[in-house]
Amino acid sequence: MNLNNEKEKLMKLRNILMLTSLLCLALIGCTKDTEDIETNSQNEITRPDNSVDNPELEVENFVYNGLNEIYLYKSDIPELANGYFQNTNDKSEFLAKADSPEDLFDNLTSSIDRFSFITDDYESLEDSFDGISGATGIKFGIGRIAGTNNIFGIIRYILPGTSAEDAGLVRGNIFTEINGQKLTSNNFSSLIDQSSFTINVGYVENSEIFLTENEVTLTDDNYTENPVFIAKTFDIGGRKIGYLMYNSFIANFDEELNKAFGDFKANGVTDLVLDLRYNGGGSVESAKDLSSMITGQFKGKIFIKEQWNTKYQNFYEAQNPEALNNRFDDKIRGGASINSLNLSEVYILTSNSSASASELVINGLTPYISVIQIGDRTVGKFQASVTLYDSEDYSKSGRSTNHTYAIQPLVFKSINSAGKSDYIDGLQPDITYIENLNDFGILGEQDEPLLEIAINDILGRSQTDKSQINRLEIELLGESGMNNLEYQKMYIDALPDL
Repeated sequence: MNLNNEKEKLMKLRNILMLTSLLCLALIGCTKDTEDIETNSQNEITRPDNSVDNPELEVENFVYNGLNEIYLYKSDIPELANGYFQNTNDKSEFLAKADSPEDLFDNLTSSIDRFSFITDDYESLEDSFDGISGATGIKFGIGRIAGTNNIFGIIRYILPGTSAEDAGLVRGNIFTEINGQKLTSNNFSSLIDQSSFTINVGYVENSEIFLTENEVTLTDDNYTENPVFIAKTFDIGGRKIGYLMYNSFIANFDEELNKAFGDFKANGVTDLVLDLRYNGGGSVESAKDLSSMITGQFKGKIFIKEQWNTKYQNFYEAQNPEALNNRFDDKIRGGASINSLNLSEVYILTSNSSASASELVINGLTPYISVIQIGDRTVGKFQASVTLYDSEDYSKSGRSTNHTYAIQPLVFKSINSAGKSDYIDGLQPDITYIENLNDFGILGEQDEPLLEIAINDILGRSQTDKSQINRLEIELLGESGMNNLEYQKMYIDALPDL
């Protein structure tokens, strides 16, 4: 499925029952500006056109209409209420008060909403959903040593084929400056937002930061990141243990993900460690398919249910309740058969960077199999969004050529088959372990601390005593990609079939 398909399905929703044009002419400005979804006695949906009365407010009208139409938290915003404006002139006066479309969007989203966003460049947004972006090649966290004002970056992993790999940077390298400016709590966000930059290079040893004389310039090259970062099988004590580090739920790489599970299956994997510690989320469909790859014995059973705003929810429940269910399946979106392991247990590694679709996998699987979560608590993101363009039905087809704005509002919250949702404080691990810079390890190696904990638990072995290793306490302030639109987002590729 793709982003264009979702808009076609939204057109189906719009066309269930339209007010006639004569009725619109008879009323004062009977357009999408002043009306919301209406339901008749048969619970069918009426949605007027996304028309524009004032061309100078074209973007503002689009922003308002989109949120008024389908925003999950519409009921929290008085101005989005049906009939709030008496006529289109009142509406136009309200929109004209906004300093910018971004300002209007912020004012019309709920205080509990951390994830809806607006962009003035939908092409870049589409590229990001496809895994295409500029990349300096380093994925890093920004931390502060507890009790100090010492801010630094810690490289978590290196993307292959980038300037960072060419420069010889490795996991565990640290930096304290960007372009000669020392990182502080006030400037790090803007400094890491640059496309290309120069960093100093250091390392951590025995809780101390040592800086070398090396400086590395990292270039922002166009890059498509394969989220299937590491996939390998360990043969330990007669057990075949699969390890998968998966760093983003990107639709374009579902085939690579399925191939990794095909290799696991061919290798006779009986246990799986799924590493989502740096995975901020992505496609709901990819999350569902990954969960079907881990299992396979639950085809047709509910993975997660969706809860929309009141009128959409009422409509779906009355007209097409199955559209609210996401079920385990046996094919990826491209049609290929899913390679399933039929496991009854999975180990999932997490951190406080694991979000949205990563949490969806944990929550969706928990009612069916044993999910042992190792690491730190997750972010706490259980809502999904969809891209709306400025067209009559919010599809990309027929969009306005006067601007490149799009909005990505939250449209539903996910609920697992046991009714669990609203984990706003994140999902708590069964075995807590927070990465220690004094013992960072090499990703994918058996003695990397988080993976080692999982392997020991699988084999019933005692955990390694690490009491002699000093812990460098770090407060995570940010990370690479934190300024990107798709950061920690979970999205749907299409609205449910009607």
